[in-house]
This record gives sequence, C-alpha cells and structure tokens, in this order.
Amino acid sequence: MDRRVRFAGRLVTGTVAAALVATACTATEEEPQEAPGPRISITPAPGRAEVAPNTPVRVLVEDGVLTDVTVEQIGREQWAETGAGAAADAEGPERAPVTGTFAEDGSAWVSDWNLAPGGRVAVYATAEGADGERTEVVSTFGTHAVAADAALADPFVLPQDGQTVGVGMPVVVTFEEPVDNREQVENSMHVTSEKATEGAWNWPNETTAVFRPEKYWEPHQKVTVDLRLTGVEASEGVFGTADRRIGFEVGRELIATMHVPEHRMHVAVDGERIRSIPVSNGKGERHFNTTTSGVHVLMERYSRLVMDSATVGIPAGSPGYYRVEADWAVRTSNSGEFTHAAPWNGSIGHANRSNGCTNMSVSDARWFHDNTLMGDVLETTGTARELEWDNGWGFYQRSWEEWLENSETGAPQATDSASPPGTVHGDDL
Repeated sequence: MDRRVRFAGRLVTGTVAAALVATACTATEEEPQEAPGPRISITPAPGRAEVAPNTPVRVLVEDGVLTDVTVEQIGREQWAETGAGAAADAEGPERAPVTGTFAEDGSAWVSDWNLAPGGRVAVYATAEGADGERTEVVSTFGTHAVAADAALADPFVLPQDGQTVGVGMPVVVTFEEPVDNREQVENSMHVTSEKATEGAWNWPNETTAVFRPEKYWEPHQKVTVDLRLTGVEASEGVFGTADRRIGFEVGRELIATMHVPEHRMHVAVDGERIRSIPVSNGKGERHFNTTTSGVHVLMERYSRLVMDSATVGIPAGSPGYYRVEADWAVRTSNSGEFTHAAPWNGSIGHANRSNGCTNMSVSDARWFHDNTLMGDVLETTGTARELEWDNGWGFYQRSWEEWLENSETGAPQATDSASPPGTVHGDDL
C-alpha cells in the first residue's frame, strides 16, 4: 500500500465544497456508523472553526484498515478580509501538497505539514474491513486567519535562487524577527540534493538558521531548499502564510589550503592543484592581527574595499588602528579577515606582516577574486588563533557530532528524503 498520499493543491470555493459534501452518495460528515464496518474518526472535529493552522490532521480507524486519505484546502475567504494571504497567492512556486504518513498497520494517518491559515479544509478518508466492506467519510473544518501584522515575514536566504556556489556553501535563512519555536521551524525547512547526504540546522543567533551537510557538498549537482513555512507558528501568534522554494547549483570543488608559516596558498580544483600563490598573513603579535586557523568558507567579494579597523572594534586613536583601501578583496570571516591585494607589503611570500588578512600581489589577488565562488573553501593551519564556529561562515569548525548536538531536532535531515526529521506541528489541539 502506498504509504504517502499527495494532493495537487486544487482550490475549491466554500460553496462548491459544501455542495460536494452534501451530494456525495458514499460520504457522511463524520456521522455515526453502524457496526460491523470500519469506524473512522477525524480530528480536528468536523464543523470546527478557528483551528490553529499548525494543528495536525489525524485520521484513525477501528475494525479496519485505512486505504486512502486526501486533504484539500478549499477556501481562502477569511484571507481576503485580512490581506494576509497576498504573499501565498502571489506568483511563484506552488504551495506544497498536504501529504501524510500512514501507520504501518494502516490504523492511523497523520499530516506531514501544516495548513494554510484562514481557509476551509476537507478530509476524505476511506477504510476497508476484514470482510471487504468499505467506509468513506468526509470531514470539514476551518483554520483561523492571520492578520497582516502577525504574518511571518519572508526570510532572506543565501544562496539566492539560481546561484552557483562552492562545495562548502551553507544554507543561511535570516528571519526579520526572533524565532522561538525553532524545532518546528527547522523541521519545516527541507533541503534536497541530487547526490544524497545528511545535514542539519544550527542557530548562530535567534533570527538565523544555518544548514550544512556533514561534509562538503559533492560538486556538480543541484540543491533545492523548500521553506514549508505555511501554518508554522514561528513565535507566539506569528504564523507563516507562504511557502518558498530556492534552487542553487554546487559547482566545481575549489579548496585552497594555507599553512601560515610557509607564506603560500595552494589552490586545487576537483582535486588538481592549479595555482600556488605567495602570501603574507597576520603578524601574530596580538589576538586581532593573528590570522585564524580553521575552515573558512568564502563570503562576499569586492573589487575595492575600504578596510577600517573601527568596524571590528579598534576605533581611531587606539593601538593597532588602520584604515586602508584594498583591491580585489574576498571575505573569509566576520572579524575583518580578507584575501586582498597589498602592493605596499614587500614581505609577500617571505614573512607575515599584515593585520590578520591574507595579502597577495595585485595579479594574484585579482585572480583569486575572479576565479572563486561564494562557498569555496580556504583551509588554514599554523596559527595560535582558532576560527570561531560563528565567525563568518566558520560552521565546519564544529564537528558533525557537535553540529547535531546543537541542532534543535538533534537529528540529521537526509537530503534524499521528502520527510522532516520531526514534527512541524504545535500543540495537538
């Protein structure tokens, strides 16, 4: 028996739905059933209004086995009154279907995802008894609307749709407001990839969720991120009203390695070294001018950047203050580290004389700027300062065991599965 039932997302007006229920010759609106046929019960209760959208739909059967369950969201009348449904009805990816999972013995079915706020829901369930007798039940109820000022704002996501990135690229989802119900939100954000792996979410702060695979992504593949946030209660009274899909591509594997005392960076693409670059790193006299060791994931890049130490806590007039213009800069951390051109540094390839950045010649810095992608990897060793896991995109600084331990769900997500690792629902009302 197919354990997963999908609904194609058809919207039916309340009037049509009511007529459908009233005229269905084999369906009843959760009316008492005579023994010995299967007895089906559905929650939320039929006819109920103002059901929280993150309430699970449950179908149970006695004296029989469930053979089919379909859930339809059949109205948006209340959304129109509040304006909260505008984002969901705008052009874009279709809303994920209401799917569910059967118990192994066919005695129960539970919805996988949450429901749209401010609509009507119809649940169609069929069960079969031991003697072959069938029972069909239709139950309808309504979900409460979400006012525009209580709707979860669309988060900012990196990578952006259509981008090509490096193998170390995390998925970074930034919400406008703090998220309190993080486990439900984690389970509602699902990552799939053409080449299967496992990954998990961590929260560097109360508004940012980060997904990384156990190891780097395998190169040359497509990855999809489904934000199934419709009906999720991110914090008290704040519900998602729209789903979103982002697709990006993992390009070739570029990994740069640098042992700071050697004054060189080696760049390999798909396992083959293609360039060796003379560098000069941090002096290492103080904490702030020591280049960090660890796994750096390349971030944004600039053809020209004003580098002012005041932005990293060293204001003008303080020991170590600097303000310089640098060309061909690529960010490697949030504590002021970049690779960049430094024509003023006569020690490139021979000694470490920078304030913590990786200095290169103009030609090498431009090559590195032009030939790397956001998400490429720079693995650095040989200094006494370790990159913090939440400094920039230092997420691989946590071991996989630590990463799972700090996930709200505590469990990995398989990127070849359509199922969340845990519940997306709130209290079972």
